[in-house]
Amino acid sequence: MAILAFIGLEIIFFQSGLARLVFGAVLAGGRIGWLVILAGFMGVSWIADKWAHSSTSLGIQYIGLSVYVLAEAVIFVPILYIAAVFGGENIIPIAAIITGLLFLGLTVTAFTTRKDFSFLGPILCVSGCVALGVIVAGAVFGFNLGVIFAGAMVLFAGGAILYSTSNIIHHYNTDQHVAASLSLFAAVALLFWYVLRILIALTSRN
Repeated sequence: MAILAFIGLEIIFFQSGLARLVFGAVLAGGRIGWLVILAGFMGVSWIADKWAHSSTSLGIQYIGLSVYVLAEAVIFVPILYIAAVFGGENIIPIAAIITGLLFLGLTVTAFTTRKDFSFLGPILCVSGCVALGVIVAGAVFGFNLGVIFAGAMVLFAGGAILYSTSNIIHHYNTDQHVAASLSLFAAVALLFWYVLRILIALTSRN
């Protein structure tokens, strides 16, 4: 349902013309503007995650998930706009199919092996901090992170999907379905982002 809501929001953004306005605002803001957006997204994500893990109210949990989906939909607008306008009409569906197949393969692996991938937690934490530092440095100093970095982030997102799915199998309680949904949705969104970036880079080269 979170993925369907994300798709619905993007359709609304693009059909209403909001996507073009958001893309123009990000473009006008330059590197500093993108850093501000990234910082805002991280702040909203932190709040949404705390709400989704709330043990006092199921309603607060759903609000947290909804806020996170909305934040993801907004931050995805620039890359989807670039893909739609400059990458060709098929690039977004192709990225979605690749993401879906990778997600399916990782999910089947987690469920069939029944292995506890919680050991990936510290690795993902350190790797995420390093990746964030590289992203900020790229925005500040203006260098292109390239396909190799995007490929590394695809591997990172794959590890995050295994980690989240394993937690759902072994560690989450049945009343933590909203928090589990947010965790898995975040990992899938990250995977889709970098699969799309790789396809955009390959298309621009051709």
